[in-house]
Amino acid sequence: MAAARPLPLVVILGATGTGKSRLALQLGLRLGGEIVSADSMQVYKGLDIITNKVSPQEQSLCKHHMISFVDPLVTNYTVVDFRNKATSLIEDIFASEKIPVVVGGTNYYIESLLWKVLIDPKEKAGSPDPAEGAVDRKAELEKLDGQELHCRLSHVDPKMAAKLHPHDRRKLARSLQIYEEMGISHSELLQQQQKEEGGGPLGGPLKYPNPCILWLYTEQAVLEKRLDERVDAMLGAGLLEELRDFHRRYNQEKVAENSQDYEHGIFQSIGFKEFHEFLITEGKCPEKMSSQLLEKGIQALKVVTKRYARKQNKWVRNRFLRRPGPNVPPVYGLQVSDLSRWEEQVLQPALQIVESFLEGKQPLVEPMRLEQEQSEDKRSWHTCEQCSRIIIGDREWKAHLKSKSHLFHLKKRQHLVAEPHPPKHHSSSTEPSTEEETRDLEVCGT
Repeated sequence: MAAARPLPLVVILGATGTGKSRLALQLGLRLGGEIVSADSMQVYKGLDIITNKVSPQEQSLCKHHMISFVDPLVTNYTVVDFRNKATSLIEDIFASEKIPVVVGGTNYYIESLLWKVLIDPKEKAGSPDPAEGAVDRKAELEKLDGQELHCRLSHVDPKMAAKLHPHDRRKLARSLQIYEEMGISHSELLQQQQKEEGGGPLGGPLKYPNPCILWLYTEQAVLEKRLDERVDAMLGAGLLEELRDFHRRYNQEKVAENSQDYEHGIFQSIGFKEFHEFLITEGKCPEKMSSQLLEKGIQALKVVTKRYARKQNKWVRNRFLRRPGPNVPPVYGLQVSDLSRWEEQVLQPALQIVESFLEGKQPLVEPMRLEQEQSEDKRSWHTCEQCSRIIIGDREWKAHLKSKSHLFHLKKRQHLVAEPHPPKHHSSSTEPSTEEETRDLEVCGT
């Protein structure tokens, strides 16, 4: 007698604002499944509006996991901690003969559930749960300068150091932590994973035998308009009150001590740090200035939200569509540009795809594929002498060469070479200084 086909692990991908949570709830209700959130900010308690958590009413309709269980003051909760807890929950859901529906926009959280791609350093005896505020070696290492971290890693793991930018303190600290706590280099451990049966160049084998991947996508212009409207809707739902309360309870004292940290934990959430100036000056400056700072925060939130959405879609294309292989499952695309046709264009096709997986049949729709780009090296190093920057990755290097900042520095250098007696240095209002242009210079394709 043939063994029963394993239940599918349903994974819903898509940029923020495409309706992932809506589809997950509908599938969970129709299929009798349970939902596992894969969002790095939704694991924390608080900031429910800005992190776009599903409402308590929606959570009561279908069981949700991995939402609002980490204290907001914890800053060292990692993807490994998430993976360990979520994997255990998924196994429990499968054991109860239900379908787990994974949904979220944090790419590396999704990867941690689909593939064997993470290294878990040996736990120290008696170490407390990270969700309760444990202090780890990685956090200590991140306090060091990036150049020093890169130098240390170069001595113990030159292969990994060659892949990482000196500015990427998090990844450098992580690799050093792995070496210190496991006694073997990060690159060697990853190589072992890739050599396992079912592994490939991008990581180890798939963790579940029957993954059903759905990607919600739309035209960029449609998505960006929708995201602007969603920010406005958040404001109408009480976003400012939520930010004020969270700032007063968790961040005001840190600001007073000049110890605020917008790079770790929930404080790095899109939508909180953008309102920093408004929150720390409200009631202490003229009303007109406060209104200007508020509007500045709103516009910044809209900009970073749209930028994040582009990044999410880029990950899907690069991780799934451009690199098909034995350990990359097929992805089924669902067009969500016209929300008035949600039932026929999204829900019904999604149900048909999942039911096909349940029955062991090929879905009626073909999975999505893009041409592979084999000529580009994601790990190649490029040094820009004009900008004094290191750029990692062929694609990032091409983008850098076209950036306004690079062109400015190139033109400036050419002018200085042509000028026999250059004038004394003076400040220039024409030099690019926006955050995005600065980011272009420091981009790291890792």
